[in-house]
Amino acid sequence: MKSRQYTLELSAALAIYAALLVGSIELLQHVALASPWRDAVALSPMVAAVAVPWIVLREMRRMDELQVRIQFEALGFAFAGTAILTFSYGFLEGLGYPKLSMFTVWPILAVLWVVGLVLARRRYR
Repeated sequence: MKSRQYTLELSAALAIYAALLVGSIELLQHVALASPWRDAVALSPMVAAVAVPWIVLREMRRMDELQVRIQFEALGFAFAGTAILTFSYGFLEGLGYPKLSMFTVWPILAVLWVVGLVLARRRYR
C-alpha cells in the first residue's frame, strides 16, 4: 500500500477525523447539550472514519494478486489473534480483572495486522 493516491486519500480522511475529534471534545467540554445533540457531537468524528474502509478497499483493488494475498493473510492473522486475545481477557474480566474500553480492540488489531504482514511477507520472499 504505497500509492500516492492512497496516501492523499487516507491523510485527508485522518485530518478531517482529527479536526472533528478536537472540535467535538472542545464543544462537549464547554457547552451543555441535550442528549440527542450531545450524542451526535460525540459521534461526529466517525463521519470521516467511515471513509477509511472505502479508501483501504480502493487501494487493495490497485494491488497485484500477491500483494492482496499478503494483506488477506495478515488480516486473517489479525482477526483471529484479536478474537483470541479479547475473548481471553473477557474471561479474566469475569474473575475481577479491570474492564477494558472498546478503544483497546483497534490497537490490538492494528498491531497484529503489522505482525501478520511481517509473517506473510517473509513467507513469500
